Amino acid sequence: MSDYEISLRPAEETDVWVLSAIHIAAIKALPTTFYSEKELLAWRNYRDKPDGSNILKSMKIENLWVAVDGDIVTGFASFIIDELIGLYVHPKYQGKGIGRALVTHFCHEATAQGVDKVITTASLYAEGFYLRLGFTALKRAPHYLRSTIVVPVTKMSKILNQR
Repeated sequence: MSDYEISLRPAEETDVWVLSAIHIAAIKALPTTFYSEKELLAWRNYRDKPDGSNILKSMKIENLWVAVDGDIVTGFASFIIDELIGLYVHPKYQGKGIGRALVTHFCHEATAQGVDKVITTASLYAEGFYLRLGFTALKRAPHYLRSTIVVPVTKMSKILNQR
């Protein structure tokens, strides 16, 4: 890992279009190794252009944190108490510890709430990433992208160190 500086902050309403762009770019950069082109298209909500409206709705129920490099948002994570809902890093910034920093922040927040175990649903692409961070694969499960598009994902959990 390099000496790349990772700063985290709560997401703001003005970030939603950038978060949508990061979501789209991260999925577009994936090869068709685990999911088909049709499935990846559904995963990004059939969008090629950002639309922050769905993210704006989610901000009201989820904790949404962004990673920033100066004033550039490079990735984000959303979570509710003990569940990591989503984690995306722009392809240009992947491999710099941003995803790790966001997951670590989520785990710290959960610990502060008295939670001793967290969960997430990982795409098949992300399963190895979460395993390296100490998560355990529980089971494969179906994930519904659209009413007719279902993809396999991995349900995962991690026991947190309580102090």
